[in-house]
Amino acid sequence: MRTCSPTHLKSLMKRSSWLTEHPSALDMFEEILHVSEGKQIVMFLDYDGTLSPIVDDPDRAFMSKKMRRTVRKLANCFPTAIVSGRCREKVYNFVKLTELYYAGSHGMDIKGPEQGSKYKDDKTLICQPATEFLPMIDEVYQKLVEKTNLTPGANIENNKFCVSVHFRRVDEKNWSDLANQVRSVMKDYPKLRLTQGRKVLEIRPIIKWDKGKALEFLLESLGYANSTDVFPLYIGDDRTDEDAFKILRERRQGLGILVSKFPKETNASYSLEEPDEVMDFLQRLVEWKQSRAGA
Repeated sequence: MRTCSPTHLKSLMKRSSWLTEHPSALDMFEEILHVSEGKQIVMFLDYDGTLSPIVDDPDRAFMSKKMRRTVRKLANCFPTAIVSGRCREKVYNFVKLTELYYAGSHGMDIKGPEQGSKYKDDKTLICQPATEFLPMIDEVYQKLVEKTNLTPGANIENNKFCVSVHFRRVDEKNWSDLANQVRSVMKDYPKLRLTQGRKVLEIRPIIKWDKGKALEFLLESLGYANSTDVFPLYIGDDRTDEDAFKILRERRQGLGILVSKFPKETNASYSLEEPDEVMDFLQRLVEWKQSRAGA
């Protein structure tokens, strides 16, 4: 569990050498525009740690009004999707923009724009490949709430198609006990798997579906399944975003941008330090697109 904390990774690599391999997307903005020239940019954005700051209480991970305005403008310029580990309804309640695609539960719950999208106003677009696991997820959630009840700071979140065990507010000396509590519940559910994020343990179905699969599904839904004229841009900060970064590398199409102040092993091509830099990058994309439209 310690390995998913950025401070423990800091000593593994020197930031200067890491930035050589994963330069700032702001510094390399013109280069990114150059490689996307003539192609349709499609935006994929994680939520926590990307559009909103990481906070101790996951229920208070609010995005700023300025970020919301920026994302709204972005969606008016490019097809835009939010891809999060949160359940889709929670992400929507944080973002509150109807013109976006939303992929919750690590991509296992996808829905098209309600209204306002100039690219594809497909209210019927729904993808839920793990529906059969819903009763099992609810059962595990209840058991974890009971099991971890005496662990101060533990927060169990039901994200519909997955369960998140947040330990950001748990004393480090209790991390091992919490992990054992989670494993003791998990042993009775071989059809579920345990993964780690930023101070969170994730329980998910074992189906072959993740944020990378969600990215491919959304590109196909937008009509870009086999297109060479599309340029997906995926921005995220979590281990689970690596599935999407990896897909982009395998497709040799578009690029991934990791949000992190600390060096990490990643399949992303570029980096940004924090949500404020993400907002600056998105705003520059909007200004570039608007200037092109004006010209």
